[in-house]
Amino acid sequence: MTQDFMRLDRFDGTKFVHWQEKIMFLLTTLKVFYVLDKDLKAIEPAQEDDTQEVIKERKKHEEDEFICRGHILNALSNCLYDLYPNTKTAKEIWEDLEKKYKAEEEDTKKFLITQYMKFKFYDMKLILPQIHELHIIVNKLSTLSIILPEQFLVRAIIAKLPHSWRGYKKKIHHKNDEISLEQILKHLKIEEESHSRDNNEEESNGETSKDNVVAKLPNNGK
Repeated sequence: MTQDFMRLDRFDGTKFVHWQEKIMFLLTTLKVFYVLDKDLKAIEPAQEDDTQEVIKERKKHEEDEFICRGHILNALSNCLYDLYPNTKTAKEIWEDLEKKYKAEEEDTKKFLITQYMKFKFYDMKLILPQIHELHIIVNKLSTLSIILPEQFLVRAIIAKLPHSWRGYKKKIHHKNDEISLEQILKHLKIEEESHSRDNNEEESNGETSKDNVVAKLPNNGK
C-alpha cells in the first residue's frame, strides 16, 4: 500500500480535499490517524514512576506520531515540504494545511457554483462558444469533486438558451426521450447553422427589395 501511495501525485496547493481524503484513508489503514485527533492529549514527558504500561503506551504514541508526520510530509511537494521542517507534530502540520487550503478551496467552490448558476447565453454571440465557456466552469467544478449529472447539464443548457431560441426550447421540452450531452450539442450546431442561413436569406431579400424600390424611384418621379 505504501508503495502504491508513493506513486500518487504530491500535494502542490491544489485539490486539497481530494488529496486529504487519500491521506486520511492511508493513515486510517495504518492505524495512525488517531494522532491527528484534536482532542488527543500531547505525549506526556517521561516520569521516574511511570509504569510499564504507560511507558509502552508512550512509545507507541511516539512511533505512530513519527509515522503519521512522515507520511504527511512525504505527500507534499518539495516547495510545501520546505515550509514544515521545524514543525514538531503531525497535528500542527495537518491543521495548518487545512486552515490554508480547505477554506480557500471552499471559497473557490462557492465562486464557481455562483458563476454556473448565473451563467446566461446571449443572442448576440454564437451558442457553441458560449457552451464551451460553460463547460470550462463545469470542468473546474469537477476538479473540486463537484460532479454534475449529464442530464442536469443538458437541461441546464436548454434552460439557459436565449429568448430567440424559445421555439427550439419548446420543441425539445416536448420530447420524452432523454438527450445526451453529445446529442444536444449536435442539435444546437444544426439549429444555429439553420438560424444563420435564415438570417442571411432575410438580409439578402431585404437588400434586393430595397434595390428594387430605389430602381423604381426615377420612373415614379417622372
